[in-house]
Amino acid sequence: MFDYTKFDHVFGSQTFPYDRKSVQEIDAFRKSLDGVLFIDRVLKALGLTKAKTYPPKTENALRTLHQQLCEATMSTHHRLSIFYYIQLDFDTSQNREQASSRFAAASGVPKNYQIFMKGLWLLDHLQFEKALEYIAHPSLTTDFADEIVTALVRHAPDGDYTLPLSYFHTVQPILKTPDALHLLFDAMARSSITEALYFSRTHSEAIRGQLFRLLISSVLAAPANEETAARATELVGLPFDATEEAWFEEYLSQEDGKKLKHARDTLLMRKLVTGRYAEAVKDKNLGGRWGVVLEGVKSGLGGRAE
Repeated sequence: MFDYTKFDHVFGSQTFPYDRKSVQEIDAFRKSLDGVLFIDRVLKALGLTKAKTYPPKTENALRTLHQQLCEATMSTHHRLSIFYYIQLDFDTSQNREQASSRFAAASGVPKNYQIFMKGLWLLDHLQFEKALEYIAHPSLTTDFADEIVTALVRHAPDGDYTLPLSYFHTVQPILKTPDALHLLFDAMARSSITEALYFSRTHSEAIRGQLFRLLISSVLAAPANEETAARATELVGLPFDATEEAWFEEYLSQEDGKKLKHARDTLLMRKLVTGRYAEAVKDKNLGGRWGVVLEGVKSGLGGRAE
């Protein structure tokens, strides 16, 4: 009968998977993930706080980790899930998925724990697209959602935020940290300004104001190109409510946003788009091409803009 307290029952006589190359690879993955793997977070959450418990560099170190897990105060399912994660490393070293499946069958580790740990293992190995199939599974809770969003956004290839946005829309997690929320919102704003605006409205007034300003800066601080011009055009045409209209003007005329390139142009365009021609032509600080445009507007109004 399977007994997880017995090392041989858990790991058997399999070849030790952590050679120098694999340990260096795991350390490189850890560095890429801002110094913390997801398995590090799991171990810490379950009370194993010793630095660099994973990966065990020798078989004796693996035996020590096994003993620590057996003696630690945690549920059996949590204990088995960590063993399962390690079995995934055995799979890789043997180039076949037998160690983890055999362990799962023998130990009875619940399927949703298998799914979650496989997702974390894939994240730790920077296999983000495949990881999404697991971490967004409907049987899972939203553990480590902030960290998952952060990893997916920061590793988005060439500004393609499909994966973090897919994770967010599928799982609908409540993010707990401002950093994760701002990263997600910036990714959303770079993908769809309109979607980002409506998302900002789902938050409290204070957070909503922060996100709204972030939306503006994400557009105006971007490198000048055709895409940025198109996004700026979309921005000035958004259906702001009265509060957002006030924030827009305050941010670009009085707050930090006034330092952004084209802040004044953007304010003017908003006035033109919303039909406030009289306000636009009264701006004495505008010249050059805008002066010509506004003179045309003024003439078109037949003096009514005075």
